[in-house]
Amino acid sequence: MAVSAERPVAFVGLGSMGLPMARNLVRHGFPVRGFDVRAEGRSAFAQSGGTPAETIAAAADGAGTLVLMVVNADQAEAILFGAGALEHLTPDAVIVLMATCPPASVAALAKRVTATGRAFVDAPVSGGVVGAEAGTLTIMAAAPTAVIAQARPLLEAMGDKVFHVGPEPGQGATMKAVNQLLCGVNLAAAAEALSLAAKVGIDGATALGIVSGSSASSWMLRDRGPRMLEEAPRVTSAVDIFVKDLGIVLEAGRSEKAALPLAALAHQLFLAASGRGAGAEDDSQVIGSYRALNGMQ
Repeated sequence: MAVSAERPVAFVGLGSMGLPMARNLVRHGFPVRGFDVRAEGRSAFAQSGGTPAETIAAAADGAGTLVLMVVNADQAEAILFGAGALEHLTPDAVIVLMATCPPASVAALAKRVTATGRAFVDAPVSGGVVGAEAGTLTIMAAAPTAVIAQARPLLEAMGDKVFHVGPEPGQGATMKAVNQLLCGVNLAAAAEALSLAAKVGIDGATALGIVSGSSASSWMLRDRGPRMLEEAPRVTSAVDIFVKDLGIVLEAGRSEKAALPLAALAHQLFLAASGRGAGAEDDSQVIGSYRALNGMQ
């Protein structure tokens, strides 16, 4: 049976991205029960017209779809099997995993889920908090064609770019790793360029204006560059998210025996930023790693 606005949707993970994603489902007419371990997340969802659930089991009870926007694969496994969410869903339910996870872990979870007769969609996202709020996420979905057709109305309520990247769960996670590799390396390179400009005394805003309008420009540079020049920028994506995501990229590379030297170096720069205590700061603050290396603190 297709995912529809008539069947309850359970949504677990009402964080900085999950909350606006769940809100968009409500706006599109889906009856959503939302759960988060934080009471403030459940309260904020209730204020948006959603139905907060006090437990994972209560959210999943009789639901035809379960959306997981959690931190990692371990949390997804704990919710599905440890907290019993899977057994509370309808027998023909669709589980949609939207977190960034290692491809092998996603494939293993999907195998356990489909063994119960339920469907599984591997659907990580890109677009950050801004995209989640605007409903303009890029969604990289992997599942059999018939399952994607079932889930598409729900996915399109959260993202305006829904790609079917392949029939096997794990392929979506791999595509997300490809995306994060480029994002992380691009962000580190932008920080390196702006730190060099600062080192030789060029005004940061001037340097950013020049490279943003030249062939050196990129979306990551234009978006993160201005925040690299701010003392305490708004956090749209934390340094520690790239510590995790580039770790997943390197794990995917190892499993396929693919050399990823630029990803490895970028990972070290984000690790260094986190190690200095900037893990919760905006990921643009990876520039601090260069400032430390170049004695510019």
